[in-house]
Amino acid sequence: NSSSESIGTPDTQRSVLFDDLTEDSFDLTVVENPYILVVGGLGYIGSHTTLELLKASYNVVVIDDLSNSFSAVLDRVILLASEYCKSDNKPLPSVDFHEVDYKDSSAIRAILSKYDISESISKNSVAPRSSRIAGVIHFAAFKSVEESIEKPLPYYRNNVCGLVDFLDVLQEFGIKNFVFSSSATVYGSKANSGVPLSEEHMVHHPESYFDSRGDVQFAEPGVSGITSPYGRTKYMCEAILADLAHSDPSWSITLLRYFNPVGCHESGLLGEHPRQRPTNLVPVVIRVLTGQLSELNVYGTDYDTADGTAVRDFIHVQDLACGHIAALDAAARGTIKGFRAYNLGTGRGHTVREVVMSLEKASNQGIPAREVGRRKGDVGFCVAAVDRAETELNWKAEKTLEDCARDVWRYTE
Repeated sequence: NSSSESIGTPDTQRSVLFDDLTEDSFDLTVVENPYILVVGGLGYIGSHTTLELLKASYNVVVIDDLSNSFSAVLDRVILLASEYCKSDNKPLPSVDFHEVDYKDSSAIRAILSKYDISESISKNSVAPRSSRIAGVIHFAAFKSVEESIEKPLPYYRNNVCGLVDFLDVLQEFGIKNFVFSSSATVYGSKANSGVPLSEEHMVHHPESYFDSRGDVQFAEPGVSGITSPYGRTKYMCEAILADLAHSDPSWSITLLRYFNPVGCHESGLLGEHPRQRPTNLVPVVIRVLTGQLSELNVYGTDYDTADGTAVRDFIHVQDLACGHIAALDAAARGTIKGFRAYNLGTGRGHTVREVVMSLEKASNQGIPAREVGRRKGDVGFCVAAVDRAETELNWKAEKTLEDCARDVWRYTE
């Protein structure tokens, strides 16, 4: 991994956590120095989000069991955040790290008790919060599609059972502002319709909405064609969260449906470095470029796309991380009430071949590739409709595929 003497990190919009609090937003005025709890905060997306939170002046509590990450990542996050805060002439927020499995409810309870302020609030107070933790971002799911097919029970135990127990503990402490890391896999077979996917394509309770012509449409709950236990766990978790918010309006639950996260922090210090063997396209291409694999398998070259390879919506991980800050800020403003899902993508599709070419250009190397048949469950086209996130979260992906390729190669060198 590369590093440089001058570590650059781009500006993050100032948090609006305390701005324009409404009657329907989370009243944080009773809380001094609130924290955001990030579960799985040292993984690929979690570490980039932890950094963006610190840059946006949030204090952060990181929980990670290091099953698919490394503790050294925290040092890099703090280094980058320190450089940024120094250049912006502001203090570095607090970062607390706990090496804990989020399924260990007693350990989670012990951690949350450190941030509990119920006793310091007057008994006559009708304070809506009892914790310095103002929100939670959940990244703690197992995420390999292939592994979930081979070992479904650990996926259901960690992703689904773990979530239910975790929500129970959060509820005990009055922590009800929750951002969930979801996935475009919840759209199932609708991902293969050849048009950008909108959030109404998969709902958990009946919804009415206006289509592009301005006509009222009705979305019915349910999904078909989810092809892996991993995808089913994401669907089940979404359904659980939807039912929880439906039963208790004091919760604010935001689902962020990721499309294809790629890229690394532009400093070259943070990137995708899992303990387990990667299966996503870009990390596999990097293994070819670094000589760990002799060639790249291109799965499916007969799709109805520009060059026959599958089209995906590749979003830079820094843009994705900023989407989480936008979701927290929207909850603080009262924009998100109860339960709301958002696609996080670019709204633009790129073929597998285009991604390979972008990495060839960034690395100035050829990438030997072998065309093989389609993988079971793969779809030809999966691109996000991004209108809802742009309108309601005031968030938009800014970085290009070329940015992603350049940053990945900088991290790899």
